[in-house]
Amino acid sequence: MAIPEATTQGLAPFRDWRTWYRVTGDLKADKAPLVVLHGGPGAAHDYTLRMARLAEQDRAVVHYDQLGVGLSTHLPERGADFWTVELFLAELDNLLDHLGIAGRYHLLGQSWGGMLAAEHAVLRPTGLKGLVIADSPASMGLWREECDRLRAELPPEVERTLREHEAAGTTGSAEYRAAEKVFNARHVCMIVPNPPEVLASDAKTNEDPTVYHTMNGPTEFHVVGTLRDWSVVDRLHRVTAPTLLVSGRHDEATPRTVQPFADHIPDVRWQIFEHSSHMPHIEEEELFLKVVGSFLDSTD
Repeated sequence: MAIPEATTQGLAPFRDWRTWYRVTGDLKADKAPLVVLHGGPGAAHDYTLRMARLAEQDRAVVHYDQLGVGLSTHLPERGADFWTVELFLAELDNLLDHLGIAGRYHLLGQSWGGMLAAEHAVLRPTGLKGLVIADSPASMGLWREECDRLRAELPPEVERTLREHEAAGTTGSAEYRAAEKVFNARHVCMIVPNPPEVLASDAKTNEDPTVYHTMNGPTEFHVVGTLRDWSVVDRLHRVTAPTLLVSGRHDEATPRTVQPFADHIPDVRWQIFEHSSHMPHIEEEELFLKVVGSFLDSTD
């Protein structure tokens, strides 16, 4: 199905910068709007655009580009001390206020976006009606351990290429990038060649990799950035919003990385998509929209 056109687009002033957003549907509809938090960090909104189809269920859907990527303000000169979880939490709060929806909204965070959404939810914002954490780890320590396990299952020559280039600091080489694609085709998006919106997000990250390289690292599975030791596990009991966990059977966000959300969030359910990796919203689009839509309806 085609991605629906935006109803409105704009730029929300945030401190000295601008956050780009698009709205599909009517923010004043009876159902609470859904705000989508993209991954990366620094991956841009494009690859999550199929979620705009939730507007077909009479619910407004808000997409935005987080600071540093896509159509929002770029700040390539800023260092690691600038790019923090707290910055992106403040940006999210600012956008909710700008759109006038801070009193009633849902969040859906994908990958890093789910980590950010969890950080938001543990603060118990009164307007948060429902939370969807999609393909996200509760701990980057667990993520790194599981990525190592998944890498060990790659063809030996692929894993050897990855290790050699990581040791040499040549992760930008064509050989390394080719080996990376083998992992991604198994655990990031199994639809190969990737759909246009996935390629669009990848292109924007490559155009300005400041945020991704600073906070994550050169690839999904070589995490050497500031999020390397991030964890929300010890705070998850504070989440009061009803929560849906989403992950793919072949996801780089393996069941072990998601399990703490299931163990510690009081009101939680978990849907594993059997024919998906890291992008069930693309790999099993219709089922994803049905599952998420039903959950959101139950929490309005």
